[in-house]
Amino acid sequence: MGKVSKQDVLSMLRKVREGVVSPEDALMFLRKEPFEDLGYAKLDTHRALRQGVAEVIFGAGKSAEQVAGIAAAALNNGQRAILVTRISEEKAAALKKTFVFDYHPEARIGIIGEMPQPDAPGAIVVATGGTSDIPVAEEAALTAQVLRNNVTRLYDVGVAGLHRLLSHMDDIMSARVIIAIAGMEGALASVIGGLADCPVIAVPTSVGYGASFNGLSALLSMLNSCASGVSVVNIDNGFGAGYLASMINHI
Repeated sequence: MGKVSKQDVLSMLRKVREGVVSPEDALMFLRKEPFEDLGYAKLDTHRALRQGVAEVIFGAGKSAEQVAGIAAAALNNGQRAILVTRISEEKAAALKKTFVFDYHPEARIGIIGEMPQPDAPGAIVVATGGTSDIPVAEEAALTAQVLRNNVTRLYDVGVAGLHRLLSHMDDIMSARVIIAIAGMEGALASVIGGLADCPVIAVPTSVGYGASFNGLSALLSMLNSCASGVSVVNIDNGFGAGYLASMINHI
């Protein structure tokens, strides 16, 4: 959260109702610091207020110095845990010199600050077709954890050995949201969608042989799923799936 939290706004609105603060003063309070201009980036300091989640730093294409500058500004604005996605080991090593930086190389994710405690009652299940899908799955799982969710990991439970998935029916049936991650033909999402009574977020991965077209085959299969309640994010977009699952879990 930034300096202006939902609690701050509620408190201000109550003061307006009670006549302690004028509407004009309340408006000025809400207009303060909508973003911070760093020159190379404009940190959206009101995003937590609007969306419930502070801005996430996309590390690819940014220098370690730029990531550090954005992170420092976010910490200055009261953000306690900062998620940095698609960050290389080289940049992570540089950031560790400045911050408490927990780096997960498989997912290419770094977390500045402490991992928050879950505050949503439901569980998000992250399932993969194979071991090769784990990097994308870990991006989804870690994103969901930073956004204060309980996460259950079910890895290598693809349809080539359906009994592996069926042995986890308790986890599947008790989940609030399921993220189904698979490459090849992407059949896992349809199978889980036919078993679960909760929303399923399908993530196609670029894992597969030549005719999988770097994930396009799995993407099209998931978009054409015969199971109701399955939605699809972009190829290898573990972050997007974890974020969306968190939104659903917090409703």
